[in-house]
Amino acid sequence: MTMSHYTLGNSGLRVTRLALGTMTFGTEWGWGADKETARAMVDTYVEAGGNFFDTADAYTGGTSETWLGEFIAERGLRDKAVISTKFSMNLEQGNPNAGGNGRKNIIRAVESSLKRLGTDYIDLYILHCWDRLTSPEEVMRTLDDLVRAGKIRHVGLSDVPAWYASRAQSTAEQRGYEPVSALQLEYSLAERNIEHEFVPFGTRYGAGIMVWSPLASGLLSGKYRSDTINKAGGRLETMRGSANPGFQKFTDRNWAIVAELEKVAGELGHGMAQVALNWAATRPGVASVIIGATRLDQLKDNLGALDFEIPQELLARLDAVSRPVTPFPYSFFGPEIQGGLTGGQAVGDKPAGYFPDLLMAGAFAGVS
Repeated sequence: MTMSHYTLGNSGLRVTRLALGTMTFGTEWGWGADKETARAMVDTYVEAGGNFFDTADAYTGGTSETWLGEFIAERGLRDKAVISTKFSMNLEQGNPNAGGNGRKNIIRAVESSLKRLGTDYIDLYILHCWDRLTSPEEVMRTLDDLVRAGKIRHVGLSDVPAWYASRAQSTAEQRGYEPVSALQLEYSLAERNIEHEFVPFGTRYGAGIMVWSPLASGLLSGKYRSDTINKAGGRLETMRGSANPGFQKFTDRNWAIVAELEKVAGELGHGMAQVALNWAATRPGVASVIIGATRLDQLKDNLGALDFEIPQELLARLDAVSRPVTPFPYSFFGPEIQGGLTGGQAVGDKPAGYFPDLLMAGAFAGVS
């Protein structure tokens, strides 16, 4: 398998292009992996060369963080492992300050996560979801304080509006705070709306995108078909009655995507999940794709997702069937309107190759 390391956003943090998601660690939510399966998945991921682990304080009521911390300690990996965890969700009914993004909760949450993970610091600390109340100035000041205190190393945002991310980044730049290095967002063939604003923002202002749900909660794995969804079981079927929009995937548009993905995967000779992951990992602005599994064989299959390239003609077919609707004002930013701004002339930013790619590779010489 292919497991190269790249820096996350404009930071110096080196992460692998496939991150191991641990939301499936624990069965408290009615699906997931037991402890021995979760341990085996960490072992397999590490042996394949992976170094990037993603969790959150709310995942399986804290079980995910606790197990991940134990597994990393058992293997003596703390200096090698890059641990990402998140705050925002409230697990204490009746206490509004036990969730959200205010300073009080962030400090409470980070101390709790450090204890569960059994570590002195968190490599990447991420705001899990916009609470619609707390200003980005308060969030960024608090996170910068935690960086200066040595409790966290880098800062990220997940599931926020693009204007909020931009405000947070500009606040960090103006005030000398630790900047946003990562945007953790849903992205897949079935969900491409981040292309309107987040991809341009991330590439221009130094925030690498960490993709969550690259298989659309299993829809793109080949497990589900429109005529057999009641028999498939799994997360989407279990959560079908949930109000969580992330699990509402059974639509006519998505069934068309599944059908075309199946054809492309067949022509490539790879599984649907591998093709869907490869597509997501090689899109502009994407730094790392979070892969999660409930079974070891699923993880092993996913780890082969970057061992091949998808030809341009097949990429074009996937792009066509999954292309998102372009609502206002984004409809004004395409060639139909922009040509009226350039006088009909072709105008670009920089020619291809203006920013040369940098990839360092070579045998480790060591020190004798």
